[in-house]
Amino acid sequence: MVNNEENTEKWDVQLRKGSLELVVLAALKDRNVYGLELLKSLHQFESMQLTEGTLYPLLDRLKRDELVAANWVQEGESRPRKYYQLTQKGLDKLTGFTQRWRQSVSDIEFIINNPGPAALTKQGEETC
Repeated sequence: MVNNEENTEKWDVQLRKGSLELVVLAALKDRNVYGLELLKSLHQFESMQLTEGTLYPLLDRLKRDELVAANWVQEGESRPRKYYQLTQKGLDKLTGFTQRWRQSVSDIEFIINNPGPAALTKQGEETC
C-alpha cells in the first residue's frame, strides 16, 4: 500500500511536469536570465524544486522550438554565462498557456466548490 507522503510526492511531480514549460516561459518574461539564476529563482517556490538535469534540457527544447533565445555573455574574468530570453513566439505561447491555465484553475475550483451532481452543470448550463 502506498502511503500519503508517496502519493503527495507523485502528485507534485506530475503537477510540476505539466506546468513547468508555462513556469519557465513566465519566469523569462521581460528579463534575461542565465540558467543557474533561473533555477535559484524557481527554488524560492516549494512546488518548483527541480534539478539542473530537468531545467537545462527544457531550456534547450524551448530554444529549438524558438520560444526562447540564448546568448553567451562574458562577465569580467569569470567564465561566460548563457542568458535566456523570451522570443515573440515564446511570448505568444506564454499568453496562450496562461489563458488555458487560468481556465483550468477556474474549472477545477468550480468542481471542488460544487461537488457531486452540481459539478456536472456549470452555472446553470445543461449537460448533453
